Amino acid sequence: MNIALVTGSAGLIGSESVAFFADKFDLVIGVDNNLRQYFFGQDGNTEWNRNRLQDGFANYKHYSADIREVSQLEPIFKEYGTDIKLIVHAAAQPSHDWAAREPFTDFGVNAVGTLNMLEMTRLHSPDAVFIFTSTNKVYGDNPNYLPLVELETRWEISEDHVYYKNGIDEHHSLDHTKHSIFGASKVAADIMCQEYGRYFGMKVGVFRGGCLTGPNHSGAQLHGFLAYLMKCTITGNPYTIFGYKGKQVRDNIHSYDLVNMFWHFYQNPRPGEAYNAGGGRHANCSMLEAIAICEQIAGKKLTYHYSETNRIGDHIWYVSDLTKFKSHYPGWDWSYNLEQTLVQIHDGIAARLAMPA
Repeated sequence: MNIALVTGSAGLIGSESVAFFADKFDLVIGVDNNLRQYFFGQDGNTEWNRNRLQDGFANYKHYSADIREVSQLEPIFKEYGTDIKLIVHAAAQPSHDWAAREPFTDFGVNAVGTLNMLEMTRLHSPDAVFIFTSTNKVYGDNPNYLPLVELETRWEISEDHVYYKNGIDEHHSLDHTKHSIFGASKVAADIMCQEYGRYFGMKVGVFRGGCLTGPNHSGAQLHGFLAYLMKCTITGNPYTIFGYKGKQVRDNIHSYDLVNMFWHFYQNPRPGEAYNAGGGRHANCSMLEAIAICEQIAGKKLTYHYSETNRIGDHIWYVSDLTKFKSHYPGWDWSYNLEQTLVQIHDGIAARLAMPA
């Protein structure tokens, strides 16, 4: 039997992975205990998405296990063992604001949970391909010290800089920078994943995401930029812009395109490699630009407030350079641009809001 195991399976990337791999594997195992609701309240509740997966995919099996507890993971790995061919580790505490409230919880989920997953894989499924969803926050606020230029609706990097054409590459330093507590816990996990790949020779790939987005995101104020922005535009709930004049730039990758990167890696794994994974120059926007697109799609004006206080460790300008991945896997390319992604997000949120409580 060929099995794919997905952690954080009711989240954005986890649920996209389940849907993507359901027809490629005999069984897809999901591990998710809806901790996102604990992090972000009702906005973060992923129960609807778990139910959608269980109803929609006959070969999906769900476990409400906690990745911080080996005692809850080991029975799963012992039961399925070497039948597990692919592991997508997408479970995380994803907010740098929230991490500062409970550093033990953040580090437990992001760093210890990842180590638990790696070690269970090494002991029980050593030939499996292991995908880790890292983050661009591993670079800390180093990108903020690049030569940035203020334009009418966005910050941009100077045209004479090497990063101008394609964005920030994997050689950008992770060191001597403020990461936020969240960023530091993800650095620990990121480096450990690389180490299991290089030291033990395991088929581990690290994907440092820009803004990961899509129609199945349970967006909340502290995490899920485009999904929460669109939700506020649709509902009329007030939105807050934190600092940088609303001109901070993010690149955005549709969850399908990211999981398709995983699929390409799975078919030809390179142990211990780390890749930047985002929308790159193909799909990026500032906060002000994103608001304008959301308003156009929703046909409504967003009610928003501006706070001069930026989030600690936040990026002013970040665009991912995917040159390395595309050189290793030339068959991959983006399927969705920014507008297509936002239309899907709008339609998904509108449909869920119309459902009876």
